[in-house]
Amino acid sequence: MDLFRCMQTFAKVAELGSFSQAAQALQLPNASVSTRISLLEDRLGIKLLARTTRRVRLTDDGVAYLQTVQRLLAEIDEVEDNFKGRTRKPRGRIRVDVPASAGRHVIAPALPDFLRRYPDITVDLGCTDRPVDLVAEGVDCVIRGGNVLDDSLVARRIGEYEVVTCAAPSYLAQYGTPTSPLMLEDHRAINFFSARTGKVMPFDFLIDGRLQTIVLQHQVATNDADAYLELAQQGMGLAQVPRSRIVLEMLAAGVLIPILEPWRPSNFPMYLVYPRNRHLSARIRVFADWAIELYSAIFDEPKRS
Repeated sequence: MDLFRCMQTFAKVAELGSFSQAAQALQLPNASVSTRISLLEDRLGIKLLARTTRRVRLTDDGVAYLQTVQRLLAEIDEVEDNFKGRTRKPRGRIRVDVPASAGRHVIAPALPDFLRRYPDITVDLGCTDRPVDLVAEGVDCVIRGGNVLDDSLVARRIGEYEVVTCAAPSYLAQYGTPTSPLMLEDHRAINFFSARTGKVMPFDFLIDGRLQTIVLQHQVATNDADAYLELAQQGMGLAQVPRSRIVLEMLAAGVLIPILEPWRPSNFPMYLVYPRNRHLSARIRVFADWAIELYSAIFDEPKRS
């Protein structure tokens, strides 16, 4: 029994949900795929797949085993990449997770360029604002905003956004324009809360040379960046947002109005993060370099304008 080939076959059946499609992808007879799965199940003494006339699904044991198999196969690929990386183009599958707004507005529009450069790489792009356990979920790297405090992770800084305090014209017309952070007690904010802890992230301002935080009351709070911007446009409160490309367009169009400019908030850093104990394979390395190149161009745009 070739355990490695059996594991590869199981992973492909699980990915495609079909014995026949897996056989076609692996260029094997259907009977060979069935034989490999049966040998693997006999070796483990468990049922990995439940088969019906229409589809194949993973059992509970199959789900748990698949996570281990995918991690092992990825590590084998990484070993090969490390030794063969100088003689061949990066190839294989990478799992990446990015903030939902960044996925829609930054990564996804530029990803075709990356795949043209590296046609042998397959990208599974997760777009979430929730915390991701990279090791447990088999994610190769994530892009996240804010400082990274976990010592088990390596964080490569890819740049930082300036942050602007702003509001919609409709909000300012109704509540007035504050001319100092000390005047904010009569105002309300759209608050952003952490997907991990549920805690509201306070506004911050540089006051008399010191960074000070202020927690404002809110009628609505959210943990989604796009929803946060939409609520700001609807005049639901003051907002503090990174000066991303979309925000710069809104400011230029007058959809949002910058306020309290002399008391700038602290900048918002962005990081590419991966597990400390994981050697970067060639495919992950080129994705990381590409992402840093992509964000560098974005961060340079306000400086050129």
